[in-house]
Amino acid sequence: MTGIYDAGAFWTENEIEKDNRKIISEWLLKERTPFSHSFYTRMLFSCLVDADYLDTEEFMRRGESLNELRGQYASLDELELYLDQALAALKSKPKNAINDKRNIILDDCVRAAGGKPGLYSLTVPTGGGKTISSLAFAIKHAKENRMKRIIYVIPYTSIIEQNAKVFRGILGDENIIEHHSGIQAEETKSKQDAEKEDMEGNETFRKKLLAAENWDAPVIVTTSVQFFDSLFSNKPSKCRKLHNIADSVIIFDEAQMIPLAYLKPCVWAIGELVRHYHATAVLCTATQPSLNRLFSDYGKDLIIHEICHNVAELQTFFRRVHFEDKGELDVSSVAEAMSQQNQVLCIVNKKKSAQEIFKKLPKGSYHLSTWMTPDHRTKILEEIRDKLDKGQTCRLISTSLMEAGVDVDFPQVWREKAGLDSILQAAGRCNREGKHTADESKVVLFTMECGVPKYIQSNLTASEIALEGAACPDESATIETYFNQLYRMNGEKGLDVKNILDLCRICAFESIAEDFHLIDSDTYTIYIPTEQNADDLELLKSGNYSRALMRRLGRSAVNVYKWDFEKLFAAGKLLRLDEYSAVLLDKERNYDDLCGLKLDSETGIGLFEE
Repeated sequence: MTGIYDAGAFWTENEIEKDNRKIISEWLLKERTPFSHSFYTRMLFSCLVDADYLDTEEFMRRGESLNELRGQYASLDELELYLDQALAALKSKPKNAINDKRNIILDDCVRAAGGKPGLYSLTVPTGGGKTISSLAFAIKHAKENRMKRIIYVIPYTSIIEQNAKVFRGILGDENIIEHHSGIQAEETKSKQDAEKEDMEGNETFRKKLLAAENWDAPVIVTTSVQFFDSLFSNKPSKCRKLHNIADSVIIFDEAQMIPLAYLKPCVWAIGELVRHYHATAVLCTATQPSLNRLFSDYGKDLIIHEICHNVAELQTFFRRVHFEDKGELDVSSVAEAMSQQNQVLCIVNKKKSAQEIFKKLPKGSYHLSTWMTPDHRTKILEEIRDKLDKGQTCRLISTSLMEAGVDVDFPQVWREKAGLDSILQAAGRCNREGKHTADESKVVLFTMECGVPKYIQSNLTASEIALEGAACPDESATIETYFNQLYRMNGEKGLDVKNILDLCRICAFESIAEDFHLIDSDTYTIYIPTEQNADDLELLKSGNYSRALMRRLGRSAVNVYKWDFEKLFAAGKLLRLDEYSAVLLDKERNYDDLCGLKLDSETGIGLFEE
């Protein structure tokens, strides 16, 4: 395939300049690494696929141009103007210590935006305003370096919804494209549904549908699953967008949540985009993973540049809690301690533990886990936030799903010991708004007599090593020690469990696509019947699948692992639709309005979202 060495073989003179052809050919010949060749081949495939789709699209419309819908967005100059207006409003807020520090972080981001494309980190403690500050860096950096778009990569749709709301308020709804499975139904009708409607009043919606196909828009907000699975896919529909990741500023929010099992191929993909495709990557989090060695393994010249000039000072200033260790506790002890508090959040490692503690709490307490549907969890969270705002009694027992970016503010948090990143994420739900002093805001750590799940044993051990003798859990040195220990304990094999990098060396694209899935492929969907989804379930049972239908039903679905799915099916509790999905029978007996799907599994692990 000569195109690997000569990009000009794939494009005409009008599509790519001679100098660019020469540059691409030279770096690829010089690099001589199988991973770069594999990645480059995939990028060429993306260009070809997208061009083919666009030509077919125009032909099928018999000459009707889509130019009025495709690519007609605000320019970077216009986006910067909208941004500057929002920043001016922020700067005009009343002077106080917190706003002053947030402004310092913002100033650091604006200053760093003038740098060259590369690899950056943005280490901002909870409450530091990293959402707007990272957006300021991204827009100004993109404009400075003549880049085309900003891509936010976020692990969970709950965080996406929060951040996208902020972005829309600043840049306008029409300039923000969300690409994930949890978009609200009214925004995710199928293209066929949209084309049946009149153009009037529907252009913004149609533009978003089209842009989600190839990411040809100024701001894309997507999940880690969509981003990385696409980079290692062999499906034309997924690969179509890849060439538009070039020339982009890519913000990896909650960067520490890239799964260990795929960490090395993910890091190498980020490195490839930065070194060879004029992209900038920003690792954005309060608990910065220690990735310098992994990036160095990919390329010695790839160095992470921290945007904030004084991370240690920021961590001290934004420290809103103090930590206490209660040692080993049983279910009754945890429930009793929670019952003595007016407002308290407790996060445990196992769903079974959460349910046992919940049963012992006073009436009116709350429970959250991934055994509850997204709609159910949203409703519960709304009630919780309302009670917290009003100062009313609110006790919540949850699994780890409460840690990642969920915007709640409890005066006290209890956390069963786990990895240090999980502990610090849980601490971010305590005194989040800084209404109390750190002395008044307590994060209680404990172990449970039932033991630790195997899947977090290495995280817990690494955490114990890092915390031994540490002055404070959230110091940079402690966090770095934790991640270094974690990577060392898992070994090279544990950071690439499916040997993705070896498969890239032989360009085994089909095998790579089969093996690379940030979401465990062994997950199954159970749809929970409600009054609202009755008609949709009937459509599903009759085989009338559509993208709009599946996304609507996704709001009333629970994802489980294979063993739980098979157990429920064997017990006659499911109407099976296909190999990977079913409808729950007899909801009154098999789904609890307080705890969700009735199961006995031990794991409390959260599932990533597409």
